[in-house]
Amino acid sequence: MDLLEYQGKQLFATFGIPVSDGRAVDSVEGALAAAEAVGYPVMVKAQVHAGGRGKAGGVKFAPDAAAVREHAGNILGLDIKGHVTRILWIEHASDIAEEYYASFTLDRSAKKHLGMLSAEGGVEIEQVAVENPDAIAKIWIDPVDGLTAEQAREWVLAAKLNPDVTDGAVEMLLKLYTAYVEGDCDLAEINPLIVTTEGKVHALDAKVTLDNNAEFRHEWGDFELTQVRDAREEAAHEKGLQYVGLEGSVGIIANGAGLAMSTLDVVNQVGGQPANFLDIGGGANAEVMAGALQVINDDPSVKSIFINIFGGITRGEEVAKGIIGALEMVDISAPIVIRLDGTNAEEGRALLEPHLSEKLQSKPTMLEAARTAVELAQKN
Repeated sequence: MDLLEYQGKQLFATFGIPVSDGRAVDSVEGALAAAEAVGYPVMVKAQVHAGGRGKAGGVKFAPDAAAVREHAGNILGLDIKGHVTRILWIEHASDIAEEYYASFTLDRSAKKHLGMLSAEGGVEIEQVAVENPDAIAKIWIDPVDGLTAEQAREWVLAAKLNPDVTDGAVEMLLKLYTAYVEGDCDLAEINPLIVTTEGKVHALDAKVTLDNNAEFRHEWGDFELTQVRDAREEAAHEKGLQYVGLEGSVGIIANGAGLAMSTLDVVNQVGGQPANFLDIGGGANAEVMAGALQVINDDPSVKSIFINIFGGITRGEEVAKGIIGALEMVDISAPIVIRLDGTNAEEGRALLEPHLSEKLQSKPTMLEAARTAVELAQKN
C-alpha cells in the first residue's frame, strides 16, 4: 500500500521524526485556511501516487494568500503521470541549507534490511546510482540485531554528510529505522532529508509503502480511502482477492503468490501475455472461485482464462467443486483451461470430467495448459 506524502509524514511524526507543519485539503478555500493556520510562506503540494510532481508543476512556493489561491487552483485537477490531483498538502516552507537522501527497504536476496544514505538528495536516487554510485552509502541490517547508534554514526561518516549535523543525522536515522520496522513498511524514504539554516535535520518529504500483510496489526482505514485502483483492482479488493491488473489477454487464477508468478512467467514463455495476477490463496471454494472468475470475466481484454491450482492443504476435489459451483454462478464468456495437480488431484479431475468441453478444458501440466490458453486467446 503506497501512502501519499502527507500520510507518510503523519506516520513519521508518530515516531518522533520532525516534519513540517501542514494540512491536507481538497479545495482552494481549504488551502487558504490551511496556509493561515501553518503560517506563511507555504508550499502547495499535489498529493498523488507518482513521482516527478515538481517537474509537472505540482509543487509551488507561495509567499502569500494570492499565490496560494493561484497555485491551489492550478494544481487541483492537475494530471501528473495519469494521476489526477484531488488533495493538496499545504505546509510551512522550510529554509534549506543542505539536502540529503535516506531510506530503508528489504534486501530479499541478503535477507536483511537495506539502508541507503547519500549527501546528494533532492533528486531521484536512481539517477544518483547511475551517475555517481559511490555517493550512496549502504548498510545491511540484521533484523534480529537492529540498527545501533554506533552503526548509524559509521554510516553517516561513510556517506560524508556535513560533520556538524552528525548527531542529528544519527538520531534521525534511528527514528526512521524504528518507523520502518514498527510501522511495517516495505519502504520508508525521505528525499530530501534536509538540514535547515538553523542546523536542524528535518524530513521534507516522505515516500512510504506499507506491507499489506501486516494490516491486521494496524488501523490503516484512512490510508485505504486514498488508494487508487482501476475498476478491476477495486472489484478484486472488495472480494478480498490479491489482484494486479496487467495488459495481456490471458486471465490468470492461481492459488499462492509464487504459483501465480510462475504462471505469468510460463504464459510469457509460450508466447502469450497475462491479463492479470490473481492469487486466491488457500481458499478455492465456489464463492472465492466465483469472485475470481467474475473479476476476470468483467475485463474485456481477457480472451481466455487459465486456472492453475496446485493442491496442498487445499484438496483437489474441493477445488473442482469450487470451479463447478462458480461456473453455475457466473456466466463466463471466455474459454477456460484448468491445470489441477497436487493433493487429491485425480479425484478433482474426475469431478471435472463431465463438465469438460471446448469452453472448459483440462490439461495435465502447467506448460500444456499455458500453451492451450494462449492459443485460445489468440483465436478469440
